[in-house]
Amino acid sequence: MPSASENTLFGMGNPLLDISAVVDKDFLDKYGLKPNDQILAEDKHKALFAEMVQRNKVEYHAGGSTQNSVKIAQWMIQKPQKVATFFGCIGTDQFGQILKQKAEEAHVDAHYYEQSEEPTGTCAACITGDNRSLVANLAAANCYKKEKHLDLDGNWELVKKAKVYYIAGFFLTVSPDSIVKVATHASENNKIFGLNLSAPFISQFFKEPLMKVMPYVDILFGNETEAATFAGVLGFGTEDIAEIAKKAQNLPKENAKRQRIVVFTQGKDDTVATVGDNVTVFPVLDIDQNDIVDTNGAGDAFVGGFLSALVQEHSLEECIRAGHYAANVIIRRVGCTFPEKPNYQ
Repeated sequence: MPSASENTLFGMGNPLLDISAVVDKDFLDKYGLKPNDQILAEDKHKALFAEMVQRNKVEYHAGGSTQNSVKIAQWMIQKPQKVATFFGCIGTDQFGQILKQKAEEAHVDAHYYEQSEEPTGTCAACITGDNRSLVANLAAANCYKKEKHLDLDGNWELVKKAKVYYIAGFFLTVSPDSIVKVATHASENNKIFGLNLSAPFISQFFKEPLMKVMPYVDILFGNETEAATFAGVLGFGTEDIAEIAKKAQNLPKENAKRQRIVVFTQGKDDTVATVGDNVTVFPVLDIDQNDIVDTNGAGDAFVGGFLSALVQEHSLEECIRAGHYAANVIIRRVGCTFPEKPNYQ
């Protein structure tokens, strides 16, 4: 099997510093949050970040969906380091410094676009029991500029070096032009481009940029809720997850050399994936409910594990197995964190 080499995997997205804390239902109600959701912060949520830090035992972790996934892919691979390149925008502040340090500790080759107008983005993970409600204040992450960063020769060389590309749908709210440029490069060079539906609001409110990128998508990821919303928005006329996967697979595609693969996770239920012309289910690893500490990051971890096997050109079944393993490790811990080494064969 080919082993991974430096900068084989390319990710681009919203680098956020995760601020996670256990909260109560009153806290959720106060800010109008659902127990299990992900939203973008509005004005009414601005005070939430300060209140969380003041009243609760808080943990800080380098986050942002895509950055989490490439970090986990690197962790699964271990050697060489810097298999993954990551682009995104941060501020010139303390949180930005922490993100840079955390990326380095995770051996990810992060090249941030740094600007001083907006502070580094944050994501509040409000944990109640098994649920987590995510509130992202993109701030600097929202300031990524294609012409100021992606288009620069040195940076574009790193893009060209990669064989596998992955971008979470969240970045569609920031720089759809950057996504299209990367996706087109992948398609024209018969490389693999993966995209995540990321959250119901992406399909609902960013359908146009999403569907502009879709013809270049070789692997589409999502969970059951996101899949259902996507199907509703596109008028698939079905709530059956396997049928949704099939219909998503058959959406128009630029590079006909690669049949689109669609992978939908469903929490503790089977993962559903298109294998050739069929839809197959893959059971997740068993876990005792009492061992689940925090499901925040499970989806990112699944993708990270999947990508780690994909860059080594393993089979789809093997990619899903690696994804299930990574997710199983992550949900036993707070935030998207992991032990020093994976115990994976």
